[in-house]
Amino acid sequence: MPLLGCIADDFTGATDLAAMLVQNGMTAVQVIGVPDGPLPEADAIVVALKSRTAPVGEAVAQSLAALDALLAGGATQILQKVCSTFDSTAEGNIGPVADALMKRLGASIALVCPAFPTNGRTVYQGHLFVGDHLLNESGMQNHPLTPMTDANLVRVMAAQTPHGVGLIPFATVEQGASAIRRDITALTERDRRYAIVDAVTDAHLMAMGEAAARHPLLIGGSGIAMGLPENFRGSKHLPPRRDAASLPEARGFCAVVAGSCSRATLAQIGFARDQVPTLELDALATPDAEALAQQAIAWSAGKLEQGRPIVIAASAPPEKVAALQASLGRDAAGALVEDAMARIAQALVAAGVGRLVVAGGETSGAVVQALGVRALRIGRTIDPGVPWTFAEPTGLHLALKSGNFGGRDFFLKAFA
Repeated sequence: MPLLGCIADDFTGATDLAAMLVQNGMTAVQVIGVPDGPLPEADAIVVALKSRTAPVGEAVAQSLAALDALLAGGATQILQKVCSTFDSTAEGNIGPVADALMKRLGASIALVCPAFPTNGRTVYQGHLFVGDHLLNESGMQNHPLTPMTDANLVRVMAAQTPHGVGLIPFATVEQGASAIRRDITALTERDRRYAIVDAVTDAHLMAMGEAAARHPLLIGGSGIAMGLPENFRGSKHLPPRRDAASLPEARGFCAVVAGSCSRATLAQIGFARDQVPTLELDALATPDAEALAQQAIAWSAGKLEQGRPIVIAASAPPEKVAALQASLGRDAAGALVEDAMARIAQALVAAGVGRLVVAGGETSGAVVQALGVRALRIGRTIDPGVPWTFAEPTGLHLALKSGNFGGRDFFLKAFA
């Protein structure tokens, strides 16, 4: 039975979280959508939902259904996985989902922290930084679906829930798990239901994990999971694991499909353009998913057999995204790109691609659903937050990359 049950609001975030657990000695399986049968055998089960930008009621319903499945499967602690840039709107979905999970679990307080220092996400005095920049100055203010215009997580969370939100500041976290527990008690006595926790180093995340050993619910990015496996080892529920990241041998052609418009993904496409065959689709010029897919399929014919990876991207800079949204509407523009990339991925796999990198959370969700993948066993990490996974029983190796993650050479590094 799983020890830890996780509910992720997008597909790449789920993979990122599962990779963190594997790196710290837990076997992990990512389940696509709400489980509808017995859970796979693993120390941790990560349920990947496509709920980050879904209507609030739908996101809450999916998350509660996932929670029920995880609890029925034996999970003793739940982690609500959100993006390391806390992607949401004033209406949600982080707060409403958290409220529903808290109520179902009977939790009195939940720690909230999206920090992932290895990837430049840190929280200081309640403010989220991306590298050296406040969240609202990092490019996230231009996100087409969840523009983040406030770096103060206490304010952001408070706008999404009727319950009190407090802060466990840097000075407390620096003192370790015992000091964090004291602040948790104090905030609970002041009727705070959520505690934003500062974290600028991995040591802070480890201390937070230790302090939360007996908490039924945690909320945050993958970094928050760093300290959780040790709690289960300390309680003798988790044996030592030397092969947690083991996967079958990879076979087949190599390809990348990218729908993310993040700065990191645009830079990765630019780097790949000079190294391997790269096609950049223009959804503004061809606002038809089937037509875009046929362009890509025709272009890729004969290129896969050359033995090099190929890259097919529908990513675009902010001004082009804005123009497409103005023409089609925000939701229709996003759906167009997702549909096109899903069709392209299906065609590539049918042509013999066995190793596929997908860039972008929404794109990854569309691709995985189109391919009929229901579960992913998590392997070794390519770059922080992005592991290879194995889709049983298809034999397909997938790397689902959050748009913001990975170095400039990520697409080539993945296949090396």
